Amino acid sequence: MKKKLILASTLAGTAILGSFLAIDRHQATAAETQEIEIKFSAAVGEKSFNCGESYSNLGTSAATVTPTDFRFYVSEVALIDGSGKAVPLTLKQDGKWQHQNVALLDFENKSGACANGTAEIRDRLIGTIPKGNYKGLQFTLGVPFSLNHEDASLAPSPLNLTSLWWNWRGGYKFLRIDMKNQMADKNPDGKSGTQSSQIAGSEGSRGGSHGGGLQGFVIHLGSTGCKAEGNNQKPTSCATPNKSKVIFSSFDPTKNTVIADLKSLVSQTNLAVNQANTPPGCMSDPKDGDCAGIMKNLGLPFGNKPAAGQTFFQVK
Repeated sequence: MKKKLILASTLAGTAILGSFLAIDRHQATAAETQEIEIKFSAAVGEKSFNCGESYSNLGTSAATVTPTDFRFYVSEVALIDGSGKAVPLTLKQDGKWQHQNVALLDFENKSGACANGTAEIRDRLIGTIPKGNYKGLQFTLGVPFSLNHEDASLAPSPLNLTSLWWNWRGGYKFLRIDMKNQMADKNPDGKSGTQSSQIAGSEGSRGGSHGGGLQGFVIHLGSTGCKAEGNNQKPTSCATPNKSKVIFSSFDPTKNTVIADLKSLVSQTNLAVNQANTPPGCMSDPKDGDCAGIMKNLGLPFGNKPAAGQTFFQVK
């Protein structure tokens, strides 16, 4: 009987000790890391982005547009320490906005002209990082190849939005900005006509659902030239990944915000016209001249032009 009591007491003591050790390990881990929030904001020049608001003097034609969508995925987020080393941010797995190392930033709220979107907005990343002194920020605009070619109808949130997905081969739309352009309802001679309906009707050529037939100019960034054995098979590679790496040498998450500026993105693009026999605006087709200025401002190569410094994202 005494042996049983001693054994039970020993087992209980071992269990208690294990509990204390687990608590100590958790506290030690918490003490070694810090939670970080990285704030983002969508803007059109000096103005904040708002669904349904019209913005003038955009692009080379000084067009007036009404944005109807503004969303993008970022991944591989890291802070840069004093020695220049990029230290990955471990994103909080919230089951909604962040999955593995991918996060969705969403600035439309399904109101007004943004009827194709979702009601909630998301303007920040949340994660943990080892405690230390950090001076910079880097991230990738896009979805990693390992996650980019899944079935959106079966994928976890935020990769389950079919409005941000083309198909198995193309993968996700890393960036989606849609605009209604007042000029799109006129023919080149200035008379009311069918230019906008022609633009809207061509959108389906890239695949996926876009809802309602868009009129005007859209920017859908994604991978192209992805090779696969069949339409429902994952590709083994993509000729043009179209993922943009963004680096800020000076960034303080307690003070700074990353600004995604639509006016800067389209500064070298004529929003009032569309290249013949191409989808509306820029849908990442390497043969679509409407993408030239946009890809340049995203810091991506296009055609025979090498990548230049991106201007879409800024720090304030």
